[in-house]
Amino acid sequence: MNRVKFAIPKGSLEKATFALLERAWYEVRGRERTYRPTINDPDIALKLLRPQEIPTLVAEGLHDVGISGTDWIRETRADVETLLDLEYGHIKLVLAVPRDVPVASLSELIKMAIRDDRPLRISTEYLNVSAEYIKADAAYREVFGAVDPVVITPWWSKGENPQVSIFLSFGATEAKPPEDCDAIIDVTETGTTLQRNNLKIIDTVLTSSAVLIANRQSLADVHKRAKIFDIVTLLKGVIESSKKLHIFVNVKRENLEELLSRLPALKRPTVSPLSDEGWYSINTVIEKQQLLQLLPTLRKLAQGLVVHEPQQILPLEEVSRDENNE
Repeated sequence: MNRVKFAIPKGSLEKATFALLERAWYEVRGRERTYRPTINDPDIALKLLRPQEIPTLVAEGLHDVGISGTDWIRETRADVETLLDLEYGHIKLVLAVPRDVPVASLSELIKMAIRDDRPLRISTEYLNVSAEYIKADAAYREVFGAVDPVVITPWWSKGENPQVSIFLSFGATEAKPPEDCDAIIDVTETGTTLQRNNLKIIDTVLTSSAVLIANRQSLADVHKRAKIFDIVTLLKGVIESSKKLHIFVNVKRENLEELLSRLPALKRPTVSPLSDEGWYSINTVIEKQQLLQLLPTLRKLAQGLVVHEPQQILPLEEVSRDENNE
């Protein structure tokens, strides 16, 4: 079959993405020297691309699968299938203004600009998301109705309402206010950079995390679909393992049934007799947060607790069901 083309994000998501692949038993070589690193699966071809580009390239079929943020999927309006939340790359897209501006919401910002009889200027890399967000604001709808704010880039502009303008930013967005704009819509993790630039957050536009996406036509190809769900299985196994603990417990026969009744498990625990008559070993997987709750019971009923953090827990049944039902 043709190799599955897998787009990997370059930049802020890069380090965590390669760590995820390595935990999933993929070996990636050459990523420091090339945008086309090799992987130890001959049916997969990797390429490093900016996460902003990946949703569109996957939607257009230039790549079969990719990893990007949900923020960029929404911004590009890419028609892709989201297969898996990878649970890293958590960010917020926020509206921020200079600290001394006396507003606490977008509505107040719009009303202030109207009161002062001047246009409102907003700088952002997220043109579509920002336009949708502004148009959904109650004060905007009350004054301007369904008219689109003006969106301005170096190459084109669109929209009918010059009273609210959205300017494309090419980065360093937090440096734009107050001279070049009144507010920004920008990505933050902790808010520290915004604070250092004398800005305050007045609203959260959206939250985002890294996700695995696929081209819809690629999923319709029997051979590519199988390989794509191999990738899903391995990556989902890493995500599941981060939430679980693998425990081994030795228990006397007279305590066995009581312990089993109190012990949660993904499925029924594995119970094996030990060489010492009257003793059994229990092998099971539990949620991480359950260990401290279970510890008093284990101390009372068991002996010889061993705890491992698994590298992967492959949810084969669940992924197979998803593959067959997509």
